[in-house]
Amino acid sequence: MMIDIDLLLAWGATYKKVSAGEIIFREGTQASFYHQLVSGRVKWVNITDDGREFIQVIAEPGECFGEFPMFDGEPYAASAFAEEDSIIIRLHQYTFHQLLKEYPEIHFKFSAMLTQRLRFKFMLLKEIACSDPAHRIETLLNYMKKSAKNICPKCSKVNLTRQQIADMTGLRVETVIRTIRHLHDKGALMIQRGKVFC
Repeated sequence: MMIDIDLLLAWGATYKKVSAGEIIFREGTQASFYHQLVSGRVKWVNITDDGREFIQVIAEPGECFGEFPMFDGEPYAASAFAEEDSIIIRLHQYTFHQLLKEYPEIHFKFSAMLTQRLRFKFMLLKEIACSDPAHRIETLLNYMKKSAKNICPKCSKVNLTRQQIADMTGLRVETVIRTIRHLHDKGALMIQRGKVFC
């Protein structure tokens, strides 16, 4: 957990249920709350003028999302959508700042998490500049496996759809499908009953 739920509740946080597909907040709107996912799955995305999504983060239970405005006071940098029915715990921004002052060790956790996300973005930007789709996809999946995010640690099943991989790498979904098949054929990953394993 990023912040212990009991601690958040003690500081006045509240639960919010969201349905699959529901918008939690929109890019460019002013932020009022710190959001932490309790159950379900949330994607944090930028949407281009032509409607194409670029996934910034897929939050899993225990992770926060949309946290930038909590630190710089600017509007949300991306929109957040529930990928499935989810429960979020929210804490008002002012109270969140007071909590960080009271518990500086939590602030250090945020610094580490933000640094990790920034490293991921550096890696992804470098790979997007690479024209080889196989290299982009392998690098993304290797990073996910190493960080134990979106890949099952027991069976190595990739918990991302081909569309989500496309939205994270800047590739077309058709290219991702073709490339994953090619990586399977050369033994770099495995496909069983439509599921991808690293």
